[in-house]
Amino acid sequence: MNLKEKVYDWKNRLKDRHMLSVIVVLGAIVIGLGLFTYKRERDFRQASENSYNMAFFELVDYVQNVETYLAKAQISTTPEHGAETLTNLWREANLAGSYLAQLPIGSEELANTSKFLNQVSDYSYSLSRKNIYNEPLTQEDLNNLKNLHDYSVDLNNTLVQLAQDMYDGRISWGELTKKGSVAFAQQVSNISQDSFGGIEENFHEYAGLIYDGAFSEHMTNPERKGLTGEDINEEQAMKIAKDFYGEDKIEEITSNGLSENGNIPSFDFYVKLKNEEKQGNANISISRKGGHVVLSNFNRNVEAETISQEQADEIGKNFLTKKGFPNMKETYYLKQEGIVTINYAYTQDDITIYSDLIKLKIALDNGEILGIETTGYLNSHEERKLPSPKISKEQAKKALNKNLQIESEGLAVIPTEYKTELLCWEFKGKVDDTEFLVYIDATNGREEDILVIKDTPNGTLTM
Repeated sequence: MNLKEKVYDWKNRLKDRHMLSVIVVLGAIVIGLGLFTYKRERDFRQASENSYNMAFFELVDYVQNVETYLAKAQISTTPEHGAETLTNLWREANLAGSYLAQLPIGSEELANTSKFLNQVSDYSYSLSRKNIYNEPLTQEDLNNLKNLHDYSVDLNNTLVQLAQDMYDGRISWGELTKKGSVAFAQQVSNISQDSFGGIEENFHEYAGLIYDGAFSEHMTNPERKGLTGEDINEEQAMKIAKDFYGEDKIEEITSNGLSENGNIPSFDFYVKLKNEEKQGNANISISRKGGHVVLSNFNRNVEAETISQEQADEIGKNFLTKKGFPNMKETYYLKQEGIVTINYAYTQDDITIYSDLIKLKIALDNGEILGIETTGYLNSHEERKLPSPKISKEQAKKALNKNLQIESEGLAVIPTEYKTELLCWEFKGKVDDTEFLVYIDATNGREEDILVIKDTPNGTLTM
């Protein structure tokens, strides 16, 4: 090979190596772009999934509220309380509709669901205006509310089942987006479009809603009337904590210091118990003022339930009496995984004082008290000078919806959102298959509040 041929051969090799390098670099760039695009798409899908999840579960909550307010609206008998209930219903239906619109589903059935929520919103607004102008609801109005409530029950059941399917991983938003008319729409279509038939025409003229129990949202009181006694120090608080559990049952107790951020400043302790069979350890908070047990909590597995709800109620009342909380009455409860949480309210002269609440957590295998919370009681408890009712029980009954079948009755003190208390006649009753608690002011006969009672497999709740 002469010199000229060698030069050409060398140049060709350089070209081949250059092309190979270019190919390698381009390949790396393509792979990098692919990975970057895949990651961006994955992050986008995850963000979308999170957004859809939030919208869907908000929708479930608001539809449940719509059902509750529709139930209450059917038995409200005074324009004042009716207007409040219907205004709340209007707001909840609007919010439910807005979250429904955020879901990535397009189907005829969802359009009907959106239409239903809009109708509930418009109709409840028109009825609230009647109440505001002191016009009573007609029987036709009440019948329409009943029809709307029947539909809302079906819609709520469907959404709750879908929520469970999503939680269990049986269905995903990817599937719903691709097969909306097959998956989601089939579920929703179980609620027949005919459900609208009987009431749609009625809307034309009107075009233009760890468990604490009833009244728990009003438990805080800046005066903390039940928080009696002098201030104590950390050493004294530790002794109270030891006495609460029994010093012979404690292996070790550690102070977490004074917590002043909560409603009741308290000394917090971590307690290691001796029993090796127990799983986990306990926490307890002792109020700085008076040395009261504010909160105690302990968790363990409960393998078998051998104690009935009635026995648990009695165990709780006896425990509270021994701890210095006499005259407590069980009200509502929630049962989960072999543990029942019971709300107890104080009674004075056979009158239930719903402001003075204590929560107990009881194991249903041996009746052990696993937890206590006394916040409501410590905020509100005092011996009250209760007025005599100016309205008799029979007079109060006249203010009730005529369809309410009364099951029990008595006097009760209920807190208000304005941090005041009212003496009321409490009537527990049923309309169709829905149970209610209705409160009639014992001084003026006005309807003050309505609660819907939900009997679930896990307990009795109020809404």
